[in-house]
Amino acid sequence: MTSCALEEVELKLELTGEAAGAFETAKLFAVEPVISRQHSVYFDTSDHALAQAGLSLRIRRVAGKWVQTVKRNAGAEAGLFMRQEWERRVKGDQPVLDGTTPIEALLAERIVELAPVFIIQNERRLWQQDGIEIALDRGLIIAGERETLVCEIELKQKAGDFATLFAHSRRIAAVAPVRLGMLSKTQRGYRLLGPLPGAAKAEPIALTCAMTAADAFEVIAHDCIAQFRLNELLVLENQEPDALHQARVALRRLRSAFSVYRAMLPDSESADLGDELRWLAGALGRARDLDVLVDRAGQGSLCERLTEARGDAYTMATDALQSKRSRILMIDLAEWLAIGGWRLQHERGIRDLPAREVASEALKRYHRKVRKGGRNLEDLDDAARHKVRKAVKKLHYAADFFATLYMRKPEIRRHKRFMQSLKGLQDQLGTLNDIANAPEVLARLGLANHPQAAALSGAKQKHRLLAAAAASVDELIGAKRFWR
Repeated sequence: MTSCALEEVELKLELTGEAAGAFETAKLFAVEPVISRQHSVYFDTSDHALAQAGLSLRIRRVAGKWVQTVKRNAGAEAGLFMRQEWERRVKGDQPVLDGTTPIEALLAERIVELAPVFIIQNERRLWQQDGIEIALDRGLIIAGERETLVCEIELKQKAGDFATLFAHSRRIAAVAPVRLGMLSKTQRGYRLLGPLPGAAKAEPIALTCAMTAADAFEVIAHDCIAQFRLNELLVLENQEPDALHQARVALRRLRSAFSVYRAMLPDSESADLGDELRWLAGALGRARDLDVLVDRAGQGSLCERLTEARGDAYTMATDALQSKRSRILMIDLAEWLAIGGWRLQHERGIRDLPAREVASEALKRYHRKVRKGGRNLEDLDDAARHKVRKAVKKLHYAADFFATLYMRKPEIRRHKRFMQSLKGLQDQLGTLNDIANAPEVLARLGLANHPQAAALSGAKQKHRLLAAAAASVDELIGAKRFWR
């Protein structure tokens, strides 16, 4: 059996062991599953050269036979994994590399450094339906002394189309609580090799000037969904404040992406998804507000009362995250990005424009709003200043989204300086907003008259922050723009 390159498209759904039992009990498919036990060994160099190049190498033993598989990520789109794959039979548990995969060209003489890095032991139940391969996997990933359980459903497109793939995902979601999966088993294995994951912050997005506006939007939206899902897991497991904050940031980034590309998202489905994202961000907002107040309250009885209220707020937040509404929203987003009406309209318009052209227009638009709204910032009331803050955040997110479209040396230099000015202004306006919100939050909790409440008003700090924010607006407006 020789190695050959194939394309595969795969949708992952994560679920608990209990949910897996409910899925099996529902018997959604007419045929009985094929059951197999798999033992997979993954190889890499000590510095993980394959992983850094987007490659993976495994040898899997099933029913006494050994199969070597090399995969290269060809892209990912909101839970859909798109890969090239080279597969061949081998005689044992050692790789056979002969020039038919990208590994030889990448490693050259370093091939001898390949060694096992982690193991996956897995039981698979496999169904074939309508050209879709549905696999329920329960297993264990082992990396040295660390290990993690895995329970997921993979829907792999062998024939048919995306609509069939998502139709089956919805049949499954109707009988078992599943979540859109963002990490492959391989990625989970590599995560065990490093430090324990913390809150996932936004990373640079790999856009290119060859992309259309539609291409760029898909990449940006996928990045935002991935950031949300990675942080959601930490919130559900540990109620981690930094993760909750970054989950909200991810939702705001996605809503900002909807705003940037609103001209090509005129359909009602886009509007409905935007409303659902607003609901979910709001469901996490109360816990975030109390995180901020607890940090500012110091020690004392007020801090104790706020900490107790924060526990209740986190319960509400996790209830929202665990709800069917939240879980289905992520699947809705994945399907909409892949085959939604925004992609099928006859008048393409902005969708076919170069990504950089649309990016520059969006940056100009948000920059004008900040410049106009930031005039006389110190004289604005809290509500008007909050509108400026929202414009600043949109400008910040857009500048982050599009950074890799402006990679000439002068553009890189100007982008760095621009972002420094923008971050300072956003931080100052954020603190001013926290100060403005404090009385409302305290009143809602019945703590407005607490002896320590006045200290949270920030009256002394507010004057200094307003002056600093006004100076930051001037600095931002005076900064050279990195876009044209």
